[in-house]
Amino acid sequence: MSTSGTKIDAHGGMVLQRGDTFYWVGQSASHNEQPYMYTSTNLLDWTPCANPQNAIQYMWRPKLAKPNGSWWIYGQVDRNVQALKSSTINDNYAVSGGKVTLPPNGYTYSDTGMFLDDDDQTWYLLTSADHNNVQINRINADGAIGDRVNVLAKGAYEAPGMFKVNGIYYLIVSGKTGWRSNPNQMFWAEKLVGGSWNGPYGIAPEVQKTYNSQNTFELAIKGSSKTTYVYMGDSWDSKGGPDSNYVWLPISVDTAGKKVSLDYHAQWRIDVRTGEVSVPALKRRYEAERAEVIGRAAVAECAHCGTKRGVRGFSHSSTVTFRNVTGLGGLQWVQLHYRVRNGEGGEQAAQAHVSVNEGPVVNVSSLNHRAGWQDVVPIQLELREGSGNTITFGVSGEAEEAVVLDGIEVVED
Repeated sequence: MSTSGTKIDAHGGMVLQRGDTFYWVGQSASHNEQPYMYTSTNLLDWTPCANPQNAIQYMWRPKLAKPNGSWWIYGQVDRNVQALKSSTINDNYAVSGGKVTLPPNGYTYSDTGMFLDDDDQTWYLLTSADHNNVQINRINADGAIGDRVNVLAKGAYEAPGMFKVNGIYYLIVSGKTGWRSNPNQMFWAEKLVGGSWNGPYGIAPEVQKTYNSQNTFELAIKGSSKTTYVYMGDSWDSKGGPDSNYVWLPISVDTAGKKVSLDYHAQWRIDVRTGEVSVPALKRRYEAERAEVIGRAAVAECAHCGTKRGVRGFSHSSTVTFRNVTGLGGLQWVQLHYRVRNGEGGEQAAQAHVSVNEGPVVNVSSLNHRAGWQDVVPIQLELREGSGNTITFGVSGEAEEAVVLDGIEVVED
């Protein structure tokens, strides 16, 4: 959620840092794919800018660049490149020129990426062309799309993003499977202009399908202690609509072996000053097998659960109530440890919901349409101070019995 209490709606986008401020631009699925922008100083709290950035509609995967004194947004409109231009980064963008096809052969394309090379301080537009080439074009000093400097022609890929570590260029791409996630791949090259690409290499366990996301951008946080690279991915709903969410993860780079992997955490934070990544260390755990179970659901063996036992066999009338839950007072993160077996069976097949102290029911799936596909689902809940809280878990939908509840953990730091 944004600081204004609205869902962040900036898909297929990127984040650009200027000074102490981060600017996140992406397409707004709820506003006819207009480019929307948000700002933050910590990568956690995002404030909407003066939106929309321009009245243009159906601009897919907008990306920011600054090839000259002006600010530019480049995106795909009608399978061609359209540029917007402004004197300020966060407002007053106007269409700059007409839609252009990609040099050198006038190709149309689908997805847009952006990369600034610190070697020559040149911006490069990354595109997945309709002829199954991922190509890289220089952005000229006047903002025009310039020569193609490289091309990846090793399969049907899209959603390109790039980052560089120790002089090696790493290109991350997705397979072409529509809104359905797939195992994203990495290629690497020793030089960008005219270099040859090695790969593909997976960046996450294949079965995870990039943790149900598709690449859009790689963000480098150059802190005082270390540089951390962040994978920005979109977790699309079945139509690429407003229910789509985001998966951002730290990237580990094996510079000797030239391998890239995503470090999956259900919750993590980065200190933008130091570049250090941390995960919650203080958590109080409550096991489902020791909670109060009502309805058809029952405690049973569970191979992936922490104690090898969990609650399964839910029906719409089944509830699991955790009592004597200790809270700090106020909004607090609670990690729901549950899994929806066969998550591919449909986004609405089984939806979890929780309530605190017999209060209003919160539909977890309305906050994250793929909740339960991973084992841990964080959610902020209002807890009273002390150990007098109750948290009740239930399931609705067409396949309630597919849910297995392991327990909950209340984050205390």
